[in-house]
Amino acid sequence: MDVHLFDDPVSLGRAAADRAAVVLADVLAARGAARIIAATGNSQIHFLTALVARGDLAWPDVELFHLDEYIGLPITHRASFRRYLIDRLITPTGITAAHLLDGEQDPELVCQTVGRALAAAPVDLACVGIGENGHLAFNDPPADFETREPYIVVTLDAACRRQQVGEGWFPSLADVPERAISMSVRQILEARRILCIVPDQRKAEAVRAALEGPVTPAVPASILQTHPDVTIFLDRGSASLLARP
Repeated sequence: MDVHLFDDPVSLGRAAADRAAVVLADVLAARGAARIIAATGNSQIHFLTALVARGDLAWPDVELFHLDEYIGLPITHRASFRRYLIDRLITPTGITAAHLLDGEQDPELVCQTVGRALAAAPVDLACVGIGENGHLAFNDPPADFETREPYIVVTLDAACRRQQVGEGWFPSLADVPERAISMSVRQILEARRILCIVPDQRKAEAVRAALEGPVTPAVPASILQTHPDVTIFLDRGSASLLARP
């Protein structure tokens, strides 16, 4: 696990974008196409802003997969992750092959349909974050470390839902959906390379547990310790509790 520390979220985001661009450029040069997974949320904004600003990648040759989405939330809602990806990544880059999770449809059917597309070929790069409760995608603790299904329907715990309120996506806990579609832990680990982008002091305890604690479903992101090619991007806040920052 390769850990990089930065002074602030902006410089962190730029560095992560530089690394992602190198990975994608290499894959595109070798094969003419690339498959990626993108995360959403406040923690990814500086990263995605820097990535789309580069202008040196063949985005029409990139196939994008969606990490997670709330069940029952319309795309018009400001917290919709489909809307987030359309506004911050798909429209600015011109990506044409995007497999978005439609939380307004039958969730089991969505899991099957997008899951088949995802499992059709290897993923070159997964860009993920870590939640305040240690979640990876919407796999809240205790996460299912066994299922091989590409996407699963999950119930969000109270800590995860409070984070969404704290980040300003919803006005109250009652407004946050209780269920979501999430890429499974094992499917995320199938990616050839993983970039984990985690700014902010409020993530410090989750980062410490994920990077320095045991691998356990109680800290879903701890599973990243088992992947052979993970790069972690932290700022001084998120790294503040590490014994070896």
